[in-house]
Amino acid sequence: MIVVMRSGATQKEVSGVEALIREMELTPQAIVGTDLTVVAVLGDDRKKDGDRLEQAAGVDRVMKVLQPYKLAMRADERQRSAVTLGGPQTRSEAVVIGGDAAGVPVIAGPCSVEGEREILAAAEACKAAGADALRGGAFKPRTNPYSFQGFGEDGLKMLAAARDATGLPVVTEVLTPTDVDLVSKYADCLQVGTRNSQNYKLLEACGKSDKPVLLKRGMAMTLDELLQASEYVLSGGNQDVILCERGIRTFENHTRNTLSLSAVAELHRVSHLPVVIDPSHGTGKAHLVPSMALAAAAAGCDGLAIEVHPEPAKALTDGAQSITPAVLAELMPKLKKVAEAVA
Repeated sequence: MIVVMRSGATQKEVSGVEALIREMELTPQAIVGTDLTVVAVLGDDRKKDGDRLEQAAGVDRVMKVLQPYKLAMRADERQRSAVTLGGPQTRSEAVVIGGDAAGVPVIAGPCSVEGEREILAAAEACKAAGADALRGGAFKPRTNPYSFQGFGEDGLKMLAAARDATGLPVVTEVLTPTDVDLVSKYADCLQVGTRNSQNYKLLEACGKSDKPVLLKRGMAMTLDELLQASEYVLSGGNQDVILCERGIRTFENHTRNTLSLSAVAELHRVSHLPVVIDPSHGTGKAHLVPSMALAAAAAGCDGLAIEVHPEPAKALTDGAQSITPAVLAELMPKLKKVAEAVA
């Protein structure tokens, strides 16, 4: 069950609804959007009294929810959540993704942190090209156990140093529940990768973090499964979740994955969460990244995650799908025009 508050409802009215829900021995979960607030009612369905809740001050209506993703669902066409990366608390520039934010913010950087000088050079190049946030893996889940696995905490320190030098907030992957606190210490956003997208213990741990979560779609995951995965984070109390479409595995072998841009429109239809597109993993080929990034912007995505490396041929991981800072610099003004055209 979800309680939809009237537009302009006060915090006192929201708190009153939450108190009423607790009186029913249920758990309230407020979801604050850019235009309205809804309060999810979690717990035993037998105790839920919709008629009583509808009489509370500030309530517009009460809805029964049939979908398993009660917190991720969109209760009203005006409901759009915005997630902020970085800010004064980490001495970085605040980047807003989703909601009514203008433009298409770009999270850019190499697949892996390759060294202190290398990540700093990449961060400075991405910043100069117009990127809004820095990505890079300190912990790398690899299919081949003998491949480069990342620098771990040393890599996190390198990312933090690059943030200090450029002001770009940091997005980096977390692999295990026990690493959530460690990664949260250095990062501005926790990325849950495709291989961990249904690692429910990890998702629960991220739900207890105070850092935003970028949740990537699994390579064989349906959209319903992605939304249910996001529910694990949301139900833990962390409302700052960004969904990321990064392509799914199909019979097509011309590209690394099949990038489903229709996911943008469908996810926006059923969920209030922001949607980011990763055209790098979505195609696996650098020459396809700019066109797919522009197509994603035209589809209405809330942001992009793009792998950028100063020298892709020398990249330790995923060089084939990494564009150069020069290509990113050419892409950024085009993205702005497309975003303005579809706004």
